[in-house]
Amino acid sequence: MGMEHKVSIARNTAIIWTELTAYCNAWAFPLQLRMIDGELAFPDETPPHDWKELRISTSGGMITLRRDNDGISVVVWGNADDAMRQSWNTLTLMLARVTGASVIVDGETKTADGFAAGAGLPTKFS
Repeated sequence: MGMEHKVSIARNTAIIWTELTAYCNAWAFPLQLRMIDGELAFPDETPPHDWKELRISTSGGMITLRRDNDGISVVVWGNADDAMRQSWNTLTLMLARVTGASVIVDGETKTADGFAAGAGLPTKFS
């Protein structure tokens, strides 16, 4: 079973992969693309604007971004260790900041800064 954070992005808002990766790189949190909609991808590949699911490699492990009608789910396995959870929370925060969206955690909606404050992230991200 997986664990999920939801980044509440308007349905018509395009997620620009290059903006997300540039923002993450600026914060020394590099991402590499591994799969696009179930197909293997080159690490430096840019997904099409209509992607539905991305598998992303981070320093903590693999994270899935799944586009839904009401935003993007950021998903990891339920048995994720501390490093994986930190990467999961960091990617969620970066996505929320790039898009200006809120984060829904356990049914509670938070601003990006509100999420960062309770996510146990290193101080450089809060």
